Amino acid sequence: MPVYLHGLATAVPDTAYDQRTARDVMKAWVGGDRRTDHLLHRIYGHSGIEVRHSVVGDFAPGAPGGLYIDPDTGAFRNPGTAERNAVYAREATALFPKVARAALERAEGFGPEDVTHVITVSCTGFVAPGPDLAVVRELGLASGTERYHLGFMGCYGAFPALRMADAFCRADPDAVVLVAAVELCSLHLQANCDLDALVAASVFADGGAATVVSTRPPRAGGLRFQAFATGLAPEGADAMAWTIGDTGFEMVLSSYVPRIVGARAHEAVEPLLRKAGLRRDEVRHWAVHPGGRAILDRVESGLQLPPEALAASREVLARYGNMSSATVLFVLDRVLDAGLPSGEPVVAMAFGPGLTVDAGVFSAA
Repeated sequence: MPVYLHGLATAVPDTAYDQRTARDVMKAWVGGDRRTDHLLHRIYGHSGIEVRHSVVGDFAPGAPGGLYIDPDTGAFRNPGTAERNAVYAREATALFPKVARAALERAEGFGPEDVTHVITVSCTGFVAPGPDLAVVRELGLASGTERYHLGFMGCYGAFPALRMADAFCRADPDAVVLVAAVELCSLHLQANCDLDALVAASVFADGGAATVVSTRPPRAGGLRFQAFATGLAPEGADAMAWTIGDTGFEMVLSSYVPRIVGARAHEAVEPLLRKAGLRRDEVRHWAVHPGGRAILDRVESGLQLPPEALAASREVLARYGNMSSATVLFVLDRVLDAGLPSGEPVVAMAFGPGLTVDAGVFSAA
C-alpha cells in the first residue's frame, strides 16, 4: 500500500542575523584573547552559512536586550536553563501550530477534520502540556486525535517521525498524520571558549517544518515513501551528544564527526538502495542534513557524489544554518520546489547522537 508525503511547509522566526554579525557577537561575549578571536574568525568564515534565524532578538540593531543582554546595563549574561526553557515554551508552542497549519493548507484536499494523528519532534526544550496539544488546539483538530512527541533525538529526529507516520498509515489506510518538527537551538548559546561550544554557536539556528502523511495520492507534487534504513557508528558514540546543564543544553560536537559520517554514510545508503531496487548512480537528488559544511563535504566525497547532488543541502545551510531535526525537511522542500518528474528517486539522510545515521528513499509522486 503506497504512503505519501504531502504539503511540506517550513517556517523561521522573523529575526535573522548574518554570519558576520553572529561572529562579532560571540567575539564581544567570549572573545578578547588572540587565540579565541582567531578561532572565531576561522570557524565562522568556513561555516558555509550566510544567515541564520533566531527567536532571540537581543542582538538586532536597537533591540532593548532580554535573554542574553541585560536590558538595564547592556552587559552580556548567561541565563539559566529555566529561563531559557521558558522562552522555548512560549515560542515553540507558537511556531509548531504555525508551520503545522501551513502544511495542512498546502496539502491539497486535506482539512483539520481529516487529521487522525499528530507527531511532534523537538530536542531543544521541554514543556507539558506539549507542542502536540498546542497543534490540536490551535488547528481545531478533534479531541480524540492521537498525539505523540519525539524528544531529545537530535538532528535525525524527523526520520523516526516519518517512519511512525508510515507505519500508522499502513496499519490504517484512513489515517492522516500531521508531522511537525521545531527546534530553537539559539536558546542554548554557551558563554565559554570551549571549542565544541564555539562550533555549536556558529552553526545552529531556529526553524520549523511540517508535512502531512497519508495513503491518498497527492493531487500535485508530493513524495511516495519507498524505504527507510538506520545505522550506528559506534566509534562516534561520544562524538555527538548533549546534556542538560545549569545554563542550557551543553553540546559535544567533535571535529571527528564529519570524518565518521563520511566514512559510514555508504553503510546506511547501500542497504537502503537495495531495498528500493536502485543503484547509487540512478539517484540524482540527495537531501542530506547539512549539519555543517564539513559534513556535506565528507558525505559528497564518501559517496562519490557529483557536486550538484548536494545543491539543495548547501543552499539550506547557507540560508538557514543547522536547525537540527527540522533541517532535512527544509532540504526536501527545496528538492521538491525544483520540480521532479514522476517516479524520480530522492535519498534523504540525517545524523545524530549515537552516532546515528538515518536515511530514506522517496520517489516523486
